[in-house]
Amino acid sequence: MIRWKACTGAAILLAALFPQPAQAAGTATDCCGSGASWTTGNKSALGTSTTTSPVWFTVANGVTSEVFYPRADVPNMQDMQYVITDGSTFVDLERDATTHVVTMPDEKALQYTITNTAKSGKYRITTDYVTDPARATLVTNTRFQSLDGGAYRLYLLANPSMAGGGANDNAWWDGTGLLASGTETLFGGTATTVVSALRASTGFTAHDNGYAGAASDCLVDLRADKALNNQFDTISGTGNVVQCGQIPVGADTTFTVALGYGTTAAAATANASGSLSSGFPAIATSYRSGWNSYVGSLKPAPAGVSGDTQRRRAYYVAAMALKTAEDKQHPGASVAGLATPWGDYTNGDHLNDGYHRVWGRDLYQQATGLLAAGDSAQAKRMAQFLWNSQWIGSPTAGDGTTYPAGSFPRYSPVSGVAGASAQQLGCCEQLDQNADAILLAWLTGVTDASTYAKVKTTANHIVATGPDTTERWEEQYGKSPSSVAAEIAGLVAAGAIARANGDTASATSWESTADSWRNSLAGWTVTTSGYWGGNTYYERLDRSGNPNDTATICFDEGCFYEHDVTDFGFLDLVRLGIRPAGDTTIANSVAPTAAASDGNSAVQVTLPNGDVYFHRYPHDNYGESTANCSGWPAGGSQRFGRLWPVLSGERGEYELANGRSAAVHLKSMADSANDGYFVPEQVWDRADVGCFGLGRPTGSAGPLMWAEGQYLRLAQSMDAGHNLDTPSIVKTRYGT
Repeated sequence: MIRWKACTGAAILLAALFPQPAQAAGTATDCCGSGASWTTGNKSALGTSTTTSPVWFTVANGVTSEVFYPRADVPNMQDMQYVITDGSTFVDLERDATTHVVTMPDEKALQYTITNTAKSGKYRITTDYVTDPARATLVTNTRFQSLDGGAYRLYLLANPSMAGGGANDNAWWDGTGLLASGTETLFGGTATTVVSALRASTGFTAHDNGYAGAASDCLVDLRADKALNNQFDTISGTGNVVQCGQIPVGADTTFTVALGYGTTAAAATANASGSLSSGFPAIATSYRSGWNSYVGSLKPAPAGVSGDTQRRRAYYVAAMALKTAEDKQHPGASVAGLATPWGDYTNGDHLNDGYHRVWGRDLYQQATGLLAAGDSAQAKRMAQFLWNSQWIGSPTAGDGTTYPAGSFPRYSPVSGVAGASAQQLGCCEQLDQNADAILLAWLTGVTDASTYAKVKTTANHIVATGPDTTERWEEQYGKSPSSVAAEIAGLVAAGAIARANGDTASATSWESTADSWRNSLAGWTVTTSGYWGGNTYYERLDRSGNPNDTATICFDEGCFYEHDVTDFGFLDLVRLGIRPAGDTTIANSVAPTAAASDGNSAVQVTLPNGDVYFHRYPHDNYGESTANCSGWPAGGSQRFGRLWPVLSGERGEYELANGRSAAVHLKSMADSANDGYFVPEQVWDRADVGCFGLGRPTGSAGPLMWAEGQYLRLAQSMDAGHNLDTPSIVKTRYGT
């Protein structure tokens, strides 16, 4: 585990806020700990209750990873796992010393069982995860089994990263359990304190609070001589702390652990103790019942998935994941993922937003998936969040930019724009996000006069500043077919909302601009001198609007002609009803785009099992290093973006629009899912480099909520026989 440091005088304040008993076993004084990080973005389990209880759990590599409280964008744990020793010959860290099997007791509930079996064959640890619907508590039930008859000692090791960071935490023993606290300056510049209380149904027969990586660290202590010699009750200052408690086990022992949260020690302790008193069986039953009711409120699983276990479970899990992504204090604010991509390479001293923030584009993709699946209520809340909490009404500072009136930020905290720092709003406006917000308002019926006043400002802003924009991959600026497609559809939807509000003049103006951009797009972005295929196809992006010039676009490994860099963004012209499915230029663009290669990998890749996946574009560098498998933030050499299952779904929608089967694309998305049935952001693309299994999730984000929305949409669209997210107002206007 990677941990961190920092000693400050904040310990004095924390001592006043959280009074502690006399420290019989002493105080750890080797402040302040080694470097902190987060954990891999590939989560094999996650969940929360369907109630307002504000706790979310995640699991990665077989053990507890980030736990969020009191919002879906505030993590409070790096990891929590068991340490096992026989007291004389070995000390095992659960994550590293076991093989992991993930199962679901009920495919219609986000309850997960993780079975970790020692690679040595000596023991097995089986842990069941839920959260308490009535309290802010993560509750786990663990069975420890000795498989070889040996006697073992078991320690629960927790590495808190409180209030979003591991640099300034405190820890102490209250006579019954382990408490940790941290205060970080979070959203709106507010100092936020979070406290955790860790309790076990067996009690802890020994305990320790120490600094990560120092001699006081329980794991360091155990590895030295296979015995816990230090049993510190508290620490001397704030830093990167770790805690452990010994749990008495025999040959076959089952026990419950409660990790309660609150803003004070009393509240956190009450939550943990209350959950233990309720008992795991009752809590698990209530937790499952909530999820069963939610899944039961949706449309039935469509025929394309219902008969296949992998596809069906991926479908149910996608719907539940999107429900889980919604914050409980801020309805409609759904995060892009409960993960930091390649988090094990990302500094964890203080809050790093990762993907647990709200992108308007991702929100739209999630919402259209929920609409297809039958949850129109959450989709409507998402639209309302965009217009009530993320819409910018006056110039607002972003990260190195100023967002004008009528725009939306790159992303925001779940609380929206109000009180967010410039860094928390990101670097650059993307007009497709503005347009997506208009489309979602139209799709969900959020067209009241108050919202329309904002829509009008936004539509006028798109007309005044478009069509050039930072495109959907947030890396390049210019005319992108996918972004311009969204802008055209958004302006047509704005026209429909305007007419509903009696503003015919604005509607006519916006529709005229949409028509003009539609007619001009091919001239701006279709090259006739490209390298691939028949030389004529849609580019990924063009800055000048002359797709046959010699302008270049640059990446980590060099600069290349714009007309030689392709992607599948032009398929949005069909999905959004702007061009007919049989459009010749679009059809002619598919083959050369599929063939395009950066010398390392083709854009389209077909695996030996027939699954079809796509890279985003040639020369993509957003991924692991092929040289040493390090994650993207580490900046290793030979760093390439990998295959994105969400693009298989987009291609499936194009095939469906053409009256062809999309079955292989739905299957590919389902097959990409990890052991928890979550569709990831990226899967591995190299049979000859063994960082990950071919076609298996990488260390990026899993689940990617955008991909989960895409999977729901494609499955239901196949059942309906047409694409459910094609806006009828656009399709009618352009006769597609």
